Amino acid sequence: MGLSSIDVVQQVLFGIFLLIYMFTVVGNILIIIIVTVESKLCSPMYFFLRNLSLTEIFYISVTVPRMLKDLLDHDKCISFIECATQLYFFCFLGTTECFTLAIMAYDRYVAICSPLLYTSIMTRTLCLRFVIGTFLSAILLSIGQITFVFRLSFCGPNVINHFFCDISPVLNLACTDVSLAELLDFILGMIVNLVPLSVIIFTYVCIIWSVLKISNTAGQKKALSTCVSHLTVVGIFFSTTFFIYARPKKMSQFDGNKYVSIFYSILIPLLNPIIYCLRNTEVKQSMRKLLRLCY
Repeated sequence: MGLSSIDVVQQVLFGIFLLIYMFTVVGNILIIIIVTVESKLCSPMYFFLRNLSLTEIFYISVTVPRMLKDLLDHDKCISFIECATQLYFFCFLGTTECFTLAIMAYDRYVAICSPLLYTSIMTRTLCLRFVIGTFLSAILLSIGQITFVFRLSFCGPNVINHFFCDISPVLNLACTDVSLAELLDFILGMIVNLVPLSVIIFTYVCIIWSVLKISNTAGQKKALSTCVSHLTVVGIFFSTTFFIYARPKKMSQFDGNKYVSIFYSILIPLLNPIIYCLRNTEVKQSMRKLLRLCY
């Protein structure tokens, strides 16, 4: 069904979301280039930031290009296989982002709470293991979610009240008992959201405790300044995903749900390059250096 059925509104939305998509892709590619070519940005924190930016590019590309096509096309039909594929990659990349944000929190925890041991703990091997483990975990959890959802019987009406194939709107179309699928979706949703968030909360409690031990205010501000960007993204991302996915029952056909989905599926990938570029002095300096070289 998309976000609107009015032609003029759809055209306006097309222009807005096209600009958002282009800015998101360009911004995240710019972060990847800066972190890759700038030698002083070779720490684990920027290694994980580069992986987060790469995830964001694919994450927004799962939904927005198809949505842009639907905004200009009166035929908004999507096949069963296409719907399942879109939902799988959306779950996979969303799960990857959750775990990546938790790993970035752990990196800040080691950097602030054990600065003298940082290089010996956060080795390149450990960072690669974190990234590989994140992808493998996301693949397995997403397969579990999709398998139970698409084993159900769908006999119509086949109208998805959303702008992409998300779990709850798809469950609303099932004409068989969905209680087991709902339970599994709730359990996996809690694992994907609650486990990384618990890690993030624990690490930041430890970080705050360590920062409070610093005697001078300048040192406290310097330590916390490295966490502001990450905390901002975490706050926006998890607050919206919990609203949508941390529910034991499928959601009703409520239009507000798909508008909330815009925040974590479209706006978060847009905000990441903005937040990390504006709040991070090293990234801003490297960006200026790169622009001077280009011109």
